[in-house]
Parts: sequence; C-alpha cells; structure tokens
Amino acid sequence: MRVSVVIPTYNEEDVIADCLESLAKQNFRDFEVIVVDDGSTDKTPSVLSECQNPKSLPYRQAGKFQILKQDHLGAGAARNFGAKKAKGEILVFVDADMTFEKNFLKKLISPILAGSAKGTFSKDEYVANWENVWARCWNFNEGWIAKRRHRVNYPDTQKVFRAILKKEFDRVGGFTPGGYTDDYTLSEKLGFYAAATRDAYFYHKNPGSLIEVFKQARWIGKRRYKLGFVGYVVAVVRALLPVSLLVGILKSIRNREPRFLVFKIIYDLGVTLGIWEFLISKKGGK
Repeated sequence: MRVSVVIPTYNEEDVIADCLESLAKQNFRDFEVIVVDDGSTDKTPSVLSECQNPKSLPYRQAGKFQILKQDHLGAGAARNFGAKKAKGEILVFVDADMTFEKNFLKKLISPILAGSAKGTFSKDEYVANWENVWARCWNFNEGWIAKRRHRVNYPDTQKVFRAILKKEFDRVGGFTPGGYTDDYTLSEKLGFYAAATRDAYFYHKNPGSLIEVFKQARWIGKRRYKLGFVGYVVAVVRALLPVSLLVGILKSIRNREPRFLVFKIIYDLGVTLGIWEFLISKKGGK
C-alpha cells in the first residue's frame, strides 16, 4: 500500500459522503482510506456505515476502507489514531468537508515519490461554498483571495502538512493534540516545513451559517497565543464590541457586503468566549 488517507470526522453527516465519493474518483489507485469518527453525536456513524458497503465505491473493496471510532478527543488525536492503523508509506491528512479533483492524490505526493520532499501541501485550495454569504464573509475576515483559502503571495513552505512520509511522522510521535493549532505541531517536532506541490486542486468549505461561524470562532479562541498573557489581552481587545463594529463597518463597505457587520459581531463574540474558556480551563478546543 503506497498511501493512507486519514480523515478525522466529528458531526459531519452532511459532508463526509461527498468527501469519500470524491476520493473514490481519484486517478491514483494505490491508497486506503481511514475515517476516524471522533465521538460524533449526529448521524455521522450511520452515514459511514452506509458508505462501508463494498459495492458502493470501487476503492472500498479488499479492505481498503476502514472506520475507526474514539471518544471525542479532537482532530489531532483522531489523526494520530488513524496513522497508527495506516499501512501506507505516505500519510495524507484531509478533512471531512473537503472534495478533490481527480489528480489530487497523484499531484500531492509526486514530490515525495520523486525524493524532492518529505512532506507536501497544496496551494490550490478553493472555497467549496463560495455562493454562501457567510462563507464569503469568512474570506473577508481572514483577508483571503476571493474563492481561495489563502492570502496573496502564499509561501512555498508552510507548517501544515497534507502529505508526509509515515516514517517521519512516526519518528516524532505524530501531532500533539491541543485544538486549533495541533496541526502546526508536526512541523515543529519534525524541524522542517511542508513543501508546496503544484496542481493538486481541492475544495474546502467555510462555515456556512452564523451558528457554524460562532462555533468555529469559539474553537479558534481556545488556543495558546504566541505572546502569552499579552497575546490574550490583544486578542480580547480586538474582539471588543466597539472594535468589532468599526472593523465590521469598514470591511462591509470595502467588500460591498453589509451582512459582514453581523458576521463580525458573531465571530468576535465566539472568539472572546473561547479565550475566556481556555484561560479558565487551560484546555484547548476539540
């Protein structure tokens, strides 16, 4: 087995089947798929059970598709669990709300197979639900390019790996679970960054409702800031209502989207709550 695709999933009943369907259409065939259900409380388990039918998609035959289950420990822990069960020489980490062009896996791992990189990522990441106003507002808030999930002048290296040699992953014990920034920990432990590959096109959903925006922002707030206490103070100040209103109005005008003001207030409220929860509990989001 050349590649193991590991997918952590938590309450992703609406998207996981599309993700698996997209992987089934890959031109590259020498891979397995490992879905780790991270304690879902919605219909995700039943959707996965339906997907496990070996007749439903071609790559699910011959033991190339498996479902693992664990208590809700977060994406980092779920990825580590999946990696332990993986048989591939290369690990590929994707999310349940992603879909992929047919050459995604082939293009993603090509620098690794050529020996020019130990791990890779793709710059060709597009917003899957751009028609959704709140998904567009997420881009406005992040300062990303229209329809893309990154800024202008995206560097050729980054901390987050999409693909990594399993022997390198195992050498450092995988991710350090801890919430929003746990996918950064692999590069910190390895001592090198992921290298950009070309033409590995994929699509990733932004939060598509105000409820999703609030939940995602709250999760983001539950993280460690670089400057310690000063970082938390700065983050809280930036999320204060007067600042939210000012930034919300300015970006609403700049992007010609008045609903961004509502988005900004909800987003900053979620971040503020997440920060205080982290400071009190000292636990990152899962």
